[in-house]
Amino acid sequence: MKTSPVTVADLQRSVIAVPPLARNADLSLNHDANRVVLRHLEAGGVRSVMYGGNANFYHIAVSEYARVLDFLAQAAGDDTWVLPSAGPDYGKLMDQARLLRERAFPTAMLLPMSFPYTDAGLADGVRRFSDALGRPVVVYIKSEHYLAPETLARLVAEERIAAIKYAVVRQDPGQDPYLSDLLAAVDKRYVVSGIGERPAVTHFRQFGLSSFTSGSVCVAPRGSMQMLRCLQAGDFGQAEALRQAYLPLEDCRDEISPIRVLHDAVTLAGVADMGPMLPLLSGLAPAERERVAPVAQALLARDREAHAA
Repeated sequence: MKTSPVTVADLQRSVIAVPPLARNADLSLNHDANRVVLRHLEAGGVRSVMYGGNANFYHIAVSEYARVLDFLAQAAGDDTWVLPSAGPDYGKLMDQARLLRERAFPTAMLLPMSFPYTDAGLADGVRRFSDALGRPVVVYIKSEHYLAPETLARLVAEERIAAIKYAVVRQDPGQDPYLSDLLAAVDKRYVVSGIGERPAVTHFRQFGLSSFTSGSVCVAPRGSMQMLRCLQAGDFGQAEALRQAYLPLEDCRDEISPIRVLHDAVTLAGVADMGPMLPLLSGLAPAERERVAPVAQALLARDREAHAA
């Protein structure tokens, strides 16, 4: 596992994969399947892996947290950056910070709160988590005005933030006043497009972002990595062509459930058996699996064919 401090170059060198976490039937961690997913990502060029919502870190018990961290650190390749999550509630955040501080992860992401919080209270929590961790952290913005741009700017100036994962869903990603205000307050190099391939072209071309996270990369890593390189080179036409391959799976995720579809899509595509989901989530219904299976299989097949060519 890569343990050097996070830099802007780290954010830009790879698509930041956000994979599910495989479980056995008894809900214990499936080490073999999770290693298969990591090797699949690494073989496709991915070197940054974030375990957050898709991995259902919301519901991981603090009593299991250290074992999960130690496994991920051991399972990742030497040059792979592993980014675990913590929280979202304050008590869990601080308990997990103590466990993270004992380990070599260069940063961790705060899972977003939905209720209850205030801007000032969240900023205080970021500061306390950063202090307890002893490192800058990643803040996950999933709803509009979750934190005021000026608040985030102060936290960046205090060197408490390594990156901001921006994941506010818009019907038209080009119309985003909050993102515009955020980028007026914070250096764009800190902001990562955090909603997969769908808005990535617009986020790069219109807003000047230079990295993105992806769940579908766990099925098809090579195309997603190629898309990142095209975006960074300003070849938006080719990036858009590559993006089209991911939209059928992204449509399933948007229309059914982003987390649940991705978890089962990795299984249905044939990458690895992810097993059941940790409660309080559940896997897809049979009809949903029938819809997702051919889409996931086609995406993986396309990725392999493109690499073979």
